[in-house]
Order: sequence, then structure tokens, then C-alpha cells
Amino acid sequence: MILKVFEDKESLSLAAAEQAAAALRRAIAERGRARIVAATGASQIGFLEALTAADGIDWTRVEMFHLDEYVGLPITHGASFRKYLRERLIDKTGITEYHLLDGTGDAREVAQRVGEAVKSAPIDVAFVGIGENGHLAFNDPPADFEMEEAYLVVKLDEACRRQQVGEGWFRDVSEVPREAISMSVRQILKAKEIICIVPDERKARAVKMCFEGEIRAMAPASILRMHGACTVYLDEKSAGLLDTATIASFSRETRKDKR
Repeated sequence: MILKVFEDKESLSLAAAEQAAAALRRAIAERGRARIVAATGASQIGFLEALTAADGIDWTRVEMFHLDEYVGLPITHGASFRKYLRERLIDKTGITEYHLLDGTGDAREVAQRVGEAVKSAPIDVAFVGIGENGHLAFNDPPADFEMEEAYLVVKLDEACRRQQVGEGWFRDVSEVPREAISMSVRQILKAKEIICIVPDERKARAVKMCFEGEIRAMAPASILRMHGACTVYLDEKSAGLLDTATIASFSRETRKDKR
């Protein structure tokens, strides 16, 4: 795993988008298609703006999978991640092959169906973030590192639900759904490459928890340290609590990209 620290959110987003665009171009050139996992939330907005503006990507050759979605939330709601991905990625690029998670019906059936699709071929690159509680996708602590299913229905903890209010998606925690469909930790780690975008001071405690100390279920995103081709993009605020030795140890670009 590599940590990269940038001055601000804007430069972080541009750099992460450059790496993501290169991964897509490479996959399309080598195999004629690219398969991606897309995350949502406030931390991904600048990154997706930069990625969708990148040149040289044939988006008709990109197949997109959805990282997570609330159970019971209609697509018309402002916090719907399906709405988010349609507006910020699908409609902007013209992606025609995508798998959105509809949590308004039988969530377990959706998890099984989309799970079978995502497991049908390797994922070239997964875009993820880290929650204020250290979650990876909606795998809140303690996360299940052993679950083999590609997607699962999970209960959202209080810290996760309050984060959604803090980001402005809901007016009050009582409005935040208590369950979600989430890609499993094991499925995320199966991606050939992972690009993790984590800006803002409010993520600093989670970043420290996940990248210092032991890899553990109570710090779900700490498992990213086990991946051979994961790059974590931080800004000075989100990296603010990390020891300089930690930044130095994860800044050495010694890993080989999985292709």
C-alpha cells in the first residue's frame, strides 16, 4: 500500500483521477474493456469530476459496479447513491453497462444477483473511501474480514449514520436508514488495483486508526494494508494526525501493479 499526501482536496482529487484514468485506459487497451467499482459520498465528488473530464477513455467499454446503497431509500431522495452515480458518473460519461444496487425491494436478492455479476470476471480498479468510523464501503466496525459473498446486507452503526447527517445528506439521524447493501471486504480486496480517496480533517482520526497499529476488524479500512496495489490519497488535513514515520514507511513506491 502507498500513502500519498497532497496540499489540499483539489490536488488530491486530480492526482487520484489521473491514476484512475490511466488504469481504465490500460485495461481497455489490453483487454478491450474495463471493470470498475465506484464509491459515493462527499469525499468522491472532486475525484469523479476530474475523472469524468479525463481524455482518452472509451466509457462504452467500461462496466461499473456500485459499492453500496441504503436499504429502503428511493432513487428520488437526495442521499440516494444510485442518484449520485447517475448524475456524477453515468450521465456524464455515457456508461451503458452498470449495476446499481436498488435497496427499495428485496435487498438480499439484489445483493445475490449483483454479486454473481461482479464475480463473473476480475475488477480492474475499485474506487473507495474511508468513513469517519474507519468503515470500508458500509462495513462498519467490527467488520467481517472472512465473508465470501460479494455483497451483504449490513446494519449501520450510530457513528456511520451521524456522518451522513454531518455531510448534509439527511437533516437528522432519525432519517438515515438503519440498513444498507454493501460490497464485502473480501470482494473489495479482489480488485486488481484500489484507489482510496480520503480528504478532510474529519477523517484524520480514522486515517490514524487504520494506518497505525494492528490490522483489525475495529478499523475496517486497515485491511487495505494487505493489498498489493492500493494507493491511498490524503490531503494535509486528513493526514494531520499520522506520525511522520508512518507516512514515510507507506510512501515508498516498492509495490508492483497487479495487471
